[in-house]
Amino acid sequence: MRRLIVNADDFGFTAGINRAIVEAHARGIVTSTTLMANGRAFDDAVRSAASVPSLSVGCHVVLIDGVPVLDAEQLPSITTSDSIGPHFRNGLKSFAARALAGRLNPHEIEIEVCAQIRKLQSAGVNVSHVDTHKHTHLFPAVLRPLLRAAQACGVHAVRNPFGPSKPLKSSALLARPGLWTRYAEVRILRTLAAKFREAARREGFVTPDGTLGIVVTGALDEKLFRGIAAIIPDGTWEFVCHPGYNDADLTSARTRLRQSRETELGVLTMPEARQLLLDQGIALISYRDLLLTEAEA
Repeated sequence: MRRLIVNADDFGFTAGINRAIVEAHARGIVTSTTLMANGRAFDDAVRSAASVPSLSVGCHVVLIDGVPVLDAEQLPSITTSDSIGPHFRNGLKSFAARALAGRLNPHEIEIEVCAQIRKLQSAGVNVSHVDTHKHTHLFPAVLRPLLRAAQACGVHAVRNPFGPSKPLKSSALLARPGLWTRYAEVRILRTLAAKFREAARREGFVTPDGTLGIVVTGALDEKLFRGIAAIIPDGTWEFVCHPGYNDADLTSARTRLRQSRETELGVLTMPEARQLLLDQGIALISYRDLLLTEAEA
């Protein structure tokens, strides 16, 4: 049996992204999304989510490239301040170095994650799951306090940020040299997968078998989508996507994903997408469905 969660990240980042995610759910294959607690379009996202109750909404925990919910003075190991004010330290590579060197304070991460989840809950969002911006919870130094925070908030599902050993056929990778660096980075980080699975199991968290789409972030098109769908392994997998509209709000925002978001929206809403998955024997589910299934097992 093969099941697929299609999760749209960055809900709440801009109103155009919110609109695209709702459209990709109503007209396409998106089943879940994750909301940024301090996104500039947070209030709009909350209203949008209320209009589509079938959309499973989780918390997209931000620990880099954004601003915290808590006062930055409480979070010295993960924040800094400059001319634009207090914010998280920018850049995944420097964050990874600090995480692997033990320079992140786990208590700071735990209280900030808890604050972000509770902000969603206070706004009336039934938080179904958690993941992290740029998948920072693949590092054990982030994962452990994140799981404690989620558990304290009554959330018991988390993204498994590690993909299968072959996320794409070799021919697809050979045809896209731009994906090679990303593929190599993902392969190296897979060494942390066993620690993730053990921690999630020990803490009683529900999680998919892994994540698809990370390698093609920013490059997804119909051909790549078809290639990924053709080799989805048995089990329950999550496909990560970033639909949106490349409007004025996005132009002024800090992100490398701009035109690619509209391309992804087109892929996720094309009539052939749902049929393609059906033809492959793949059932679309949400994180909410996953939790219900696990509860009944």
